[in-house]
Amino acid sequence: MKQEVLPLIIKTHKASPQLQDLDAKQLKQLIVSLAEEVEAGTAKLLKANQKDLALQAPDNPRNDRLLLNEQRISAIAKSIRKVARLQDPTGQVLEKRTLPNGLALSKITVPLGVVGAIYESRPNVTFDIASLCLRSRNACVLKGSSEAANTNKVAADLIKKVLKNHGLSTDLVTLLPPDREVVNEMFTATRYIDVLIPRGSDSLIRYVRQNSLVPVIETGAGVCHVFVESKADLDKAVDIVVNAKTSRPSVCNAADAILIDRKIAAKFIPKLLPEFQKHGVEVFADAASYRIMKGYPHLEKAQPEDFGREFLSLRCAMKIVEGLDEALEHIAKYSTRHSEAIVSEDKKACETFIRKVDAAAVYTNASTRFTDGEEFGLGAEIGISTQKLHARGPFALEKLVTEKWVIRGQGQIR
Repeated sequence: MKQEVLPLIIKTHKASPQLQDLDAKQLKQLIVSLAEEVEAGTAKLLKANQKDLALQAPDNPRNDRLLLNEQRISAIAKSIRKVARLQDPTGQVLEKRTLPNGLALSKITVPLGVVGAIYESRPNVTFDIASLCLRSRNACVLKGSSEAANTNKVAADLIKKVLKNHGLSTDLVTLLPPDREVVNEMFTATRYIDVLIPRGSDSLIRYVRQNSLVPVIETGAGVCHVFVESKADLDKAVDIVVNAKTSRPSVCNAADAILIDRKIAAKFIPKLLPEFQKHGVEVFADAASYRIMKGYPHLEKAQPEDFGREFLSLRCAMKIVEGLDEALEHIAKYSTRHSEAIVSEDKKACETFIRKVDAAAVYTNASTRFTDGEEFGLGAEIGISTQKLHARGPFALEKLVTEKWVIRGQGQIR
């Protein structure tokens, strides 16, 4: 395996300096051309995607993450065009000064170099990462999952076609084989991969973090909570909870647990259930909410492991809490620090929630589903970072750089 994979990684490393020679206009046109090629390749992508879907069980909840259709491909191209319009994050002067000895110092942003990414299911990620890396003058090494192998192969071919048409090395974007053993080669390629980004399940992220010798930026699993506080507008709360759970349940910013203040639980839950029933949401309820929900057709008694569980489907946990303090304690215990929301008309409660919840994105009176690079105006994203070093929240173009000190002298010695 090492003989097959390592040479591919080395080629990408050797090709990466080519991107430094492109001027701003050339770089933007490269990304625009990629969007155009995605649209032109719609039929090829759909055919490959159908092959991947045919290999999955029809009731697999991950199928929605795998699925491509014309609308989603159009959205991918639109997202890539947004990336093209964003400011080049490299070459920005962060600091500039002259020392007493005459040395002229400046600190500028530079590409990371070669970005390695390991991701599951979602084939749009191939385009997201490639476009963001190229736009920020980074080469990339991609390791997708076997479930999306056919789709990812066609996506990589389209990207390489664009690179070739622009006179660039096709090694700037490398799709590695989908075999699991490949990741171990990425873990040890410390001279050739500058940063490794896992995007997928909690088990994948934990495995990469524990085994990689290459520095890791986590894009974490999302166990997201919506807390309906005692002074919430209940109609607004129903809309927010339903959207957070059902608009796209297989993604990381979907709600996994609904916390409800005891003071309004008996009023709120009966308002919520008809909407949940329309979507077939299965609820794992604690004892207090279970009593109120008795008779709901998709009801289970919650087990301790259901809190802190990322469902990625039309399922969620529900718990009645004794006010804001207990909600904060519960979130602190079970949150993955991704996205957390409070619904309340009490400004003081909202501000306390913002101040005390430790998460990459904290919401008041809005759905957690907005945690997304494109929604935040950042273009595409590599993922949602839940760690605190370098990047947090939507990990997008602006964070695909590091810093370099440049010192210009006239013969000074120390």
